[in-house]
Amino acid sequence: MYQPAGFAGLDAVAAYWHLVNAVTLWDVGTERQVEITGPDALAFADGLTPRDLTKSRIGRCCYTLVTTQEGGIVNDPVLLRLADNHFWLSTSDSDLLLWVKGVAVHSGLDVHVAEPDVSPVQIQGPKSPGVIDALFGGKIVLAPYQFVQTELDGIPVIVSRTGWSGEVGYEIFLRDHRYGDALWDRVLDAGKPFQIAVTGPSDANRVEAGILGYRSDFDMQTNPFEAGLDRFVNLDAPADFIGKAALLKIREQGITRKLVGIRILGDALPGPFEERWPVMIDGARAGDVTVAVHSPRLEMNIGYAMVPIGRSAPDSRLDIETPWGPATAIVTAMPFIKRQ
Repeated sequence: MYQPAGFAGLDAVAAYWHLVNAVTLWDVGTERQVEITGPDALAFADGLTPRDLTKSRIGRCCYTLVTTQEGGIVNDPVLLRLADNHFWLSTSDSDLLLWVKGVAVHSGLDVHVAEPDVSPVQIQGPKSPGVIDALFGGKIVLAPYQFVQTELDGIPVIVSRTGWSGEVGYEIFLRDHRYGDALWDRVLDAGKPFQIAVTGPSDANRVEAGILGYRSDFDMQTNPFEAGLDRFVNLDAPADFIGKAALLKIREQGITRKLVGIRILGDALPGPFEERWPVMIDGARAGDVTVAVHSPRLEMNIGYAMVPIGRSAPDSRLDIETPWGPATAIVTAMPFIKRQ
C-alpha cells in the first residue's frame, strides 16, 4: 500500500527540523489494523506474541512482536486493548492480517479476525500537545502508550499517545472513512497557530531514536535477540505462544549475529538509503547495513547494521561497501538520541 513520503514545498531536511522543533501531520494509511474479537480473543492474542498480554489493560497500548514457529518476526505492531476481548494490532505495511487469520483457522478458539474501517494519521513533534488541546478543547491528556475512545464533532476516533518518531506525538485513528477529509481539515485548522506542516515520516528522526522498521531492519528471518528486542520477549511465563520453543533454544544457544547502531565516516549522506549495503570481512560479505541516514542534529551519518556477533561490540570498526565505494563505520550504542 502506498504512503506519501513527502510533499511539495518542504524537502527532507526542512521536514526533519519541523518535526524536531514544531509539529507535523502524516498520512499513515499503511498502518492497517488487525481486529481480534470474540469470547477467546485474549487467549488467542496472547498466543501470537512473546509479550504477556494478560497484564495488558483496557485503554493502554503495548508494543508487541508477532513471531513465527521458528522464532522469526512476522511484524511488530502496537497492540491496543479496546475491551476485555477486543484488540487491535496496529501494524506496519505487511500481511499480518492474513497471518492472524491463518492462525485462527485451526486454533480451536472462538475468535473473529477482520480489518476494521480505520484510517490513522500521526501528529508528531513538541507542539503536538497544543494541537490535540485545540482539537479536543483540552479534554484529552494522555500518558505515553495510553489511548482514549472519543468523538470529534461527531466523528468517531481513537486518540493515542504513540508514534513512529523520537518526539512527543499522537495518533488519531478515524473509525469511519467517510469523515476522512473532514478530520484532515480539522487537524490542519487546529494546527495553524502551531505552524503545523504536512510531511512524511522522517527516517533520520526514527533512526536517531533507535526505532526499527519492518523489512528495512528485520523480517521473518530475524529473531528478537538478533534485533535487540529481547526485552519484549517473556519466555518465563507459563503460557505458550507461537515460537516459544524456538526462542527458548535460541536464548540457550546464543546468537551469531546482531543488529547494531553505526556511525558512518565521511561526508554527509544525500539519502536516506534503505537498500542494504554489504559489510565486508576479509573480502567477503559478512553482514548488511540495513539503513543509513544523515542526522542534522548530530551532524553525522548514522544507521543500523546486522553484523557477526564478534563485530558487534561498541567502537568496533566495520568495512562497508556503499554505492560510491568503500567506507568505514563505527559500532555505536543505540539510541543515538533518547526519545522524549
